[in-house]
Amino acid sequence: MSVNKALQVAPLSQRLAAQLKIQPWQVEAVMTLLDEGATVPFIARYRKERTGALDDAQLRDLNDQLSYGRELDKRRESIFASLQEQGGLNDQLLRALNQADSKQALEDLYLPFKPRRQTKGQKAIEAGLQPLAEALLQPQARPAQLAAGYISSDKGIENAEQALEGAEAILQERFTEQPQVLGTLRPWLARSAWLAVRAKRGQAKDDSKYRDYFAHQESLSKAPSHRMLAILRGEREGVLHIDLQDGQESNGRAEASALLLRSLQQAGQIGTQLNSWLQEVLQRTWSDRLLPSLGKDVLQEVRERAEQDAVAVFALNLRDLLMAAPAGGRATLGLDPGLRTGVKVALISATGQVAATTTIYPHVPQQRWQESLTTLAALCQQGKVELIAVGNGTASRETEQLARELAALLPSKPQVVMVSEAGASVYSASALASQELPELDVSLRGAVSIARRLQDPLAELVKIEPKAIGVGQYQHDVNQTRMAVSLDAVVEDCVNAVGVDLNTASPALLARVAGLNSGLAEAIVGYRNQHGPFQQRQELLKVPRLGPKTFQQAAGFLRIRNGKQPLDASAVHPESYAVVEQMARSLGCKVEQLLGQSDKVQQLDLRQFVSADVGDFTLRDIQQELLKPGRDPRPTFATARFDERVQQISDLQPDMQLEGVVTNVTDFGAFVDIGVHQDGLVHISQLCDRFIKHPREVVQSGQIVQVRVLEVDAPRKRISLSMKSPEGQHAGGARGRQDKAPQAEARPARSSKPASTESAPQGALAAALLQAKRKR
Repeated sequence: MSVNKALQVAPLSQRLAAQLKIQPWQVEAVMTLLDEGATVPFIARYRKERTGALDDAQLRDLNDQLSYGRELDKRRESIFASLQEQGGLNDQLLRALNQADSKQALEDLYLPFKPRRQTKGQKAIEAGLQPLAEALLQPQARPAQLAAGYISSDKGIENAEQALEGAEAILQERFTEQPQVLGTLRPWLARSAWLAVRAKRGQAKDDSKYRDYFAHQESLSKAPSHRMLAILRGEREGVLHIDLQDGQESNGRAEASALLLRSLQQAGQIGTQLNSWLQEVLQRTWSDRLLPSLGKDVLQEVRERAEQDAVAVFALNLRDLLMAAPAGGRATLGLDPGLRTGVKVALISATGQVAATTTIYPHVPQQRWQESLTTLAALCQQGKVELIAVGNGTASRETEQLARELAALLPSKPQVVMVSEAGASVYSASALASQELPELDVSLRGAVSIARRLQDPLAELVKIEPKAIGVGQYQHDVNQTRMAVSLDAVVEDCVNAVGVDLNTASPALLARVAGLNSGLAEAIVGYRNQHGPFQQRQELLKVPRLGPKTFQQAAGFLRIRNGKQPLDASAVHPESYAVVEQMARSLGCKVEQLLGQSDKVQQLDLRQFVSADVGDFTLRDIQQELLKPGRDPRPTFATARFDERVQQISDLQPDMQLEGVVTNVTDFGAFVDIGVHQDGLVHISQLCDRFIKHPREVVQSGQIVQVRVLEVDAPRKRISLSMKSPEGQHAGGARGRQDKAPQAEARPARSSKPASTESAPQGALAAALLQAKRKR
């Protein structure tokens, strides 16, 4: 019976507040700010009073859930309108619509009313078998006898068996469309299902990277994300076959049938007593219809969770790279290694300008070693080089040896540093590189990028599409849109956390500042080129198309060194300059005399500066910024020193103690560059002497670590490493975790031609983790 009622759903702000465990007024404030066009970095940094000091992780998570909630409510309204039009809306269904808290729950409710092609059950109803189906629900029903009365050649029912088949189709469709059935059995299957994996016929090869899964079984709910992505990739590549079984024990199917019966009884579809025919129908309903369809739903949920975990890992590793310590303004010689094509060389000044480029041929086949040394020595003396950056791709160890020999010969003793060149070739061939370095050949641009990313990793890496940087786990297996959004947010958070020099930043870096985009970034650089360096932040308002709203969002993250306004070099927002001036007057000094003067700043009584617009959060942030104006949150620059005895994987021996750099952190361990063109794996059980839940409790990308070689499998390019102490290694023994990194997860050998891309948190990365853990 149709009802003329409206939806009565709790306000979205209340639902989100309960879900995120914050106050509704906080949600409403953030919703208003976001709808007004405010960015997450701006809200997190400069609107703490309005949001109750929600950090950028909470804000990004709230933003994601807000988008989902609005989509959910839009779909709810669409289904409501459709049901009203069909006349299928009753009080019970309206109540369920109001209470549905996920898209899946809404679709379950709408399933019986969804327009679709004619089904076997619908054909049976048209053939007049509906009364037979109803009669067969009775405990005393005699199926064969009842069905005989529905035999009709005119309707295509030639015998009793066909009549019973039609009645069963009617009942199965009815049973499988019950929201209560789906809402009970789907989560049960997600908890109880077992994953059974085997090799497809003809694919069981000993050298397959998927051989660990040729006879693999485990609980679906306990399968780690990285293993699920490996298995799903194997299925997609036609190597593996996946079966989803309804429980490990033999009673799994019986439990499913019991749950189905109970759900149908609660939904009022069947009684408490069943005839034997109906019992068999229920069993077939589960095995033939519900298990396959719900199995697809559950596998899709598992895939989405695994993808979310992978994106979260990628975001964490990307942040580590972007926030790596900068070497700073030091003249740098960039070397992009190669054999036959030579080593590309770029001399970069302390300010990042290209001073000279060339190509040398120290390695086979030309082997012009001494000539190469002479050329490099001249460049180092010309540019007063302090650092030599060597890309870590093909021929990197040979080129590093050349660089170290060069450094030993020079009086200045420049420091040699191995630098990840992931994404350098992508940048070299990009339109941005053509615009920045139009006079250079594509092959030489990589050396420029390698040198600059040592000077300032963040400023250089923002020029490269995040997924090309190559610190991701199964990045080609995940939803590309989700990954792009998450990684862009990480880049935005990192750029705004560090701040950007308005007078030296590239358009690529400026475009990542809150409120700006590529067009405005180009306009800023164009204005800067035409009028000279900015003297104060207020000049930004003279840039074409940059209005007050954009200025408000961006100004606090842009720095001007040695300008007219001292506070322009800090993270204090222009809207708070008057407060700082008031602080200075209270101490009888000028604003510039407050900056960096802890003795004076600590004298301030912040309570006297509280107003309707400026609260305690803002005042404390101002005080911290006055203590260390324009502080850089990145760590101090440090480098690893590779063992000169180890050049290739065949040089490795068990129990060797080596220094290396963490290149990638996954759920199952950490990959470490030890200088042999193939990263070694420190499994999670080998990271430290104590039990840890995740490798990131101990390591992060870019960290310098001491490792010991456990095992080397040269044919398969597998290097097993440990960071445990000898005592911990002995004590751990058989108690170590057995979740081995599977074959499909081997870290590929590094090469920049092309770059390999397979492979306390805050901001977008923490939001990604929260999202990965939340089942929608």
